[in-house]
This record gives sequence, structure tokens and C-alpha cells, in this order.
Amino acid sequence: MRITSIDGYALSSPIDPEQERVFHGGVRTLRKRDVVLVVVETADGTRGVAPSGASSSAMREYFEDDSQGSFADLIEGPIAARLEGEQIDDPADVAHLLEDVDVPTRLREQAVAALDVALYDVRGRELGAPIYELLAELTDETPTTDLPLYASAGMYMQPDAYAEQAALIEDAGFLGYKYRPGIGPDGDRRILELLVERTGIDPMIDAHTWWKIEGDAYDRETVRSLVEHAGDHGAYWVEEPVAPDDYDGYRALSDLGVPLAGGESEHSAAGLIDLAETGSVSYLQGDVRHHGGFTGCWDAVTHCVGREIEYVPHNFGTWLGLIANAHVVAAAPETSLLEYPVFERDPVIDVDGDPGMYPFDLAFDVITGEVDVHDGFLRVPDGPGLGVDVDLSVVEEYPFIEGPWTTFDYDE
Repeated sequence: MRITSIDGYALSSPIDPEQERVFHGGVRTLRKRDVVLVVVETADGTRGVAPSGASSSAMREYFEDDSQGSFADLIEGPIAARLEGEQIDDPADVAHLLEDVDVPTRLREQAVAALDVALYDVRGRELGAPIYELLAELTDETPTTDLPLYASAGMYMQPDAYAEQAALIEDAGFLGYKYRPGIGPDGDRRILELLVERTGIDPMIDAHTWWKIEGDAYDRETVRSLVEHAGDHGAYWVEEPVAPDDYDGYRALSDLGVPLAGGESEHSAAGLIDLAETGSVSYLQGDVRHHGGFTGCWDAVTHCVGREIEYVPHNFGTWLGLIANAHVVAAAPETSLLEYPVFERDPVIDVDGDPGMYPFDLAFDVITGEVDVHDGFLRVPDGPGLGVDVDLSVVEEYPFIEGPWTTFDYDE
């Protein structure tokens, strides 16, 4: 593959009107969601695409020195200057070619991930094979292309509202319901109790809010009691209960015997393996958009094989990101589960009510057609490469909007 052009498009999907969510100690305002679309073209005219961004976590709210817009500029600037004209025999070669590019390490990691995904898309299209087949050849596994989904939704609501949303998600056939607490320790306990009382769906607690909220409401003792409470009520897992780099905190909580999950906020694929090596998490949440693309995440997948830890991808973005991570799950041994973020007006969820978190129309519009989701399962497309086509009209329809996608205002 000889690269002839690399383009990066920063896009924004407005949340109009803006939404305010009350959390413990303040109000969060949701303004928009941002996406960076990376498009690579090779000398024979084959085009590969990738979803990307300037953060290793879709939940990282602020960028001090860079935004999705500046990341797109970086892709079209020094990254494109280094790679255009290069002959690439293996997508993994991109990491080596970008080693000497003078950009911040974290952003280089994001660029490597995007280029790896796009070049795998190119390679699959050249060979007429879906990416999951290319990955499965690395282990001689038989791919599994009907994947069970857990739904990722609930954020900063009253306990009853979480239970109502979970019931809709259960009706749609999803295996589990992942939600974001943070309305106060007592309220967080009540959410889980209502989920158990009113539904039969597996609750998954995404607790990154506990360590992000200012003040001392979620001190170590309180977090430990909340994790213990989660175990007593059958939580499938507790995700990111402490700051991502607090490995000692993970270890201290792991002795409760409650399954812990983490990894989405690691800055690299190597960081995923470092977290796995602590022995404190039961579920490792890599993301091809941020952790070295297919190459980096496959390293994490193979590291988990034969160990008491399961690779379950993080995905909190567009259908394009969903499909990219689905190819990993389809090919990976000892891995089956995939995260499906539920946004308002989701066109493939057929229930009497809207279980979505907030509008994110770009999440659906970025590809032509729809994903194949039925009764809580995703069928991975079997077309070449990613198996989906990007609708480039989104570049004009969703122009980038400067500023943070969300803001937090704390009570005085």
C-alpha cells in the first residue's frame, strides 16, 4: 500500500437544546459531541477510514492544549507529511514511521491508532476480506459474527429514571445496562437497588464519575463501601472506580471480590497490558480508536488469553467506532461482549420509548445505511475491510464547533 493522501475532518454533532444534568455538587451541561474522521487513500485509489479523536477516553471532558479540531490539523499536517508517499507493507509499520515526528506522545498514539484502523480497512478492501478474517488468521480462530451487546446509557438522573431506562433497554434485548452514577453515595446505592428490584438485566456501573467529582463525597472509604454494595447486589462489574493511573487503588478494591473493569483511559496499548498485569481487573477495555488500532488492541487481546481477565472493548462513539471494535471481538478468542452506546432517536432500537442518553445524530449518519442490531445482538458486516462505507456528506453537514463538548459547574 502506497499512501497518496491523508485527510482529517473534525466534526461536531450539536446537542440542541443543550441539556443540563444535576450531579452531586453541581450541574453538567451537555453541548455537543465531537468526532474526528480520518481518511486515507492509496495509489490504486483504495480508500480506508477510521474514527478518531484527541483523547484516549471519550469521557475526557477537557483538552488543555489540543481539541478535536487541532488533532485533525495534526493529522493533515506533520502526520500526513511523514506518511504520504510511503509504501506500507503492514499497518503495524505506521508506529515506527511516526516515532520521529515531533508531536506530543499522547497525540502520536492517537494518530497511530487512526492510521492503523484506516490501513486495515484498505488492506481488507484490497483482499476482498472483512477485517475480522484478517485478525482471525493470527490465531486460527473461527470468527463469531453475531455478538451480544450491553447497552451504555444512564447518566445523572433520579433513581427512578435509571430504572425506567433500564427496563426499556431490557425490552430491547440487551445483555446488560451500563450507567453512570454520581448523584451522591446514597442516591447511587438506591439506583442499583431499584435496578435489581424492577429489572432482570445485568447492571454495570461506570464509576468514573466518583473520582472526577470535586469534594470529598467520594473518598476512598465511601468508594470502597459503594463497590462492596455493588457486589452485594450482583453488579456485573464496577468500571473505573478510581482514577485510571491509581493502580494501588485498583488493587485495594480487588480484594473485595467484586469484578472491576478498566482500560479505556490508558494512553496506549502498552498501558492496557500494564493495567492487566496488576491482576486487579476482570475486564480490560481497550478501544481501537485510541489504543494502537487493531494492531495494539490485538496485543491486549492475546495478553488476556488464558488469564482470568476478559477483553471487552470500550466504545462510546459512532456506529463507525462500534463496527471497528466489533471486528476485534468477532476474531478474538475468549471474547464475545461489545459495548453499544444508546443515544436518543437510535433508528435500530425498536421499543415503546426512547432509552437514549442525549442526541448524537452524527453517530448514526457517519455511515451509509444502518448497523444490523436485533434483539440485543450485532451482526458484524462481512463486506471487505470494515464492511461499511462512510457518508462523506457529514463533513459539510456537521461542521466543527469550537469549545468543550461539556462543562461542569460546581455549587459554591
